[in-house]
Amino acid sequence: MGGGGRRKAAPGAPPPKGWMAVRVGGEGEEQQRFLVPVGYLNHPLFVALLRAAEEEYGFHHAGAITIPCHVEHFLRVQGIIDRDTRCCGHRHHHHHHFHLCFRA
Repeated sequence: MGGGGRRKAAPGAPPPKGWMAVRVGGEGEEQQRFLVPVGYLNHPLFVALLRAAEEEYGFHHAGAITIPCHVEHFLRVQGIIDRDTRCCGHRHHHHHHFHLCFRA
């Protein structure tokens, strides 16, 4: 998961090996395409975002993975995941910051 996930993806460009493209945008917001390391799939905060996408769009959604949250929120979650990865250096040691992911 190293290297951080703060890459904006060029439209239509395939992601480099070890990365995947996701589309992010909340209601009333233009979606943006981001590249994230595939290691994010192991982090509970990213899993929570994927579950929200499944609830919103269904499991068999056509096209790129679309995460239904505001870009600013997604960037905060990325920052937490990147900090967890840098400070811990172990992909199974995560701090659970779920209170930052979901608003009441």
